[in-house]
Amino acid sequence: MSKAKIAITLDEELIDELDRLVSNQVFQNRSRAIQQAVNEKLRHLKRSRLAKECSKLNPSFEKAMAEEGLSEDLSEWPEY
Repeated sequence: MSKAKIAITLDEELIDELDRLVSNQVFQNRSRAIQQAVNEKLRHLKRSRLAKECSKLNPSFEKAMAEEGLSEDLSEWPEY
């Protein structure tokens, strides 16, 4: 995956905390720490969005759709 350089502005306290984590070898450098934080936040947002969309589903309807056609004779199903 290609990478691009960007500039960001952070509070001094946050930078100090990042630097402590880097000096304690929790992260290799500031960039890695920020990259991991952004990546985790994006994954969390995607999971939250999926959960929100799933909550809109009607369980009875979804079950009926999943079971549709299962009662048919298997000999009628096409061979793959």
